[in-house]
Amino acid sequence: MTDVLVSGGGVAGATTAYWLRHHGFTPVVVESSPRPRHGGQAVDVRGPALTVAERMGVADELRAARTDMRGMSVVDEDGTELMRTTELTLTGGPVDGPDVEILRDDLVDVLLRATRDVEYLYGERVVGIDDTGARVRVELASGARRDVDLVVGADGQFSTVRRLAFGPDDDGRLYPLGQHMAVFTLPNTFGLDRWQVFLQRPEAMVGLYTARRNTEVRAVMGWADAEVRYDHRDLEQQRRLVTEAFAAGGWRIPEILAGMAGADDFYLTPMTQIRMPSWSRRRVALVGDAAYCATAVSGQGTSLAMVGAYVLAGELARGTGAGAYQQRMQGFVDANQHLALVNAEKTRQLTGAEEAVEGFDAHWVASAATAIDLPEY
Repeated sequence: MTDVLVSGGGVAGATTAYWLRHHGFTPVVVESSPRPRHGGQAVDVRGPALTVAERMGVADELRAARTDMRGMSVVDEDGTELMRTTELTLTGGPVDGPDVEILRDDLVDVLLRATRDVEYLYGERVVGIDDTGARVRVELASGARRDVDLVVGADGQFSTVRRLAFGPDDDGRLYPLGQHMAVFTLPNTFGLDRWQVFLQRPEAMVGLYTARRNTEVRAVMGWADAEVRYDHRDLEQQRRLVTEAFAAGGWRIPEILAGMAGADDFYLTPMTQIRMPSWSRRRVALVGDAAYCATAVSGQGTSLAMVGAYVLAGELARGTGAGAYQQRMQGFVDANQHLALVNAEKTRQLTGAEEAVEGFDAHWVASAATAIDLPEY
């Protein structure tokens, strides 16, 4: 087994490609976006994921690109500050901790530089998989075909590879938490300096944090609604839903909503976990959110993706295969999916800004971040 097609050029896909190449495989990465995706929220590289970054030789680059937040505050609907701390941030945890908080697009840039010798096919996507048992014939949207030894689905929560290889997502593998989160970039017209500010409302949250040397902010708008449904490709429908959810908001919400209309990196995603009894079938394997999405509520999606990519490639190199990869990763995945449920419930209990003041002083990742013994491959 030498030729591997990886679907998805994000964190999971690029990390998988790096380690496959490291172990002597020949990966090709297929990414539906015409270029590396920009935007996205700040993500955290913690515990064993930092060890993976060290072994890749990119940890210093990650630290150099970290968000470098000074702290956070909580306000009420009138903009009155209720709490301020320089000890931690909601998105990254303890300010002086060992974890690295980094913008998702900055992390991907680092990973792409580390995989310069890997072939990337941008503006391309998998539309068909014919797994004969000996090889896999992959049909691409352009009409091209690739015959490979293995397909890795690193194409996220809405994975096409998962549906092609395992069937429709109607078998209970989707576990919605009833919450939704929008993220987009705005100019920093809010006077923030390496700072985060959040408004907690009943069943909803709005936040801003600085990026790009204070020239930008990333806006985060999350709310609970177990009934709402939307097409993950229909951005206008998604913008309407966000506007409706926050239409009566105070503080800077009207300004944030006005800016959302022109944000070209806007996305909205449901907090939906992926729970599958098996992450592989014959010559197809899944990694990251495609296999075991924990949701952003866990704060661990990036770490799960990087560690999973490392373990999958390592077990393939050992000849133990995807079954050993799942066996080694299962406890880590379970701990972090449970963490998301705990965090989601705590978020629901913070029904107003006053309760949020008391709730934000806890860092909710703790033991789940290190719930795996990472082998050397």
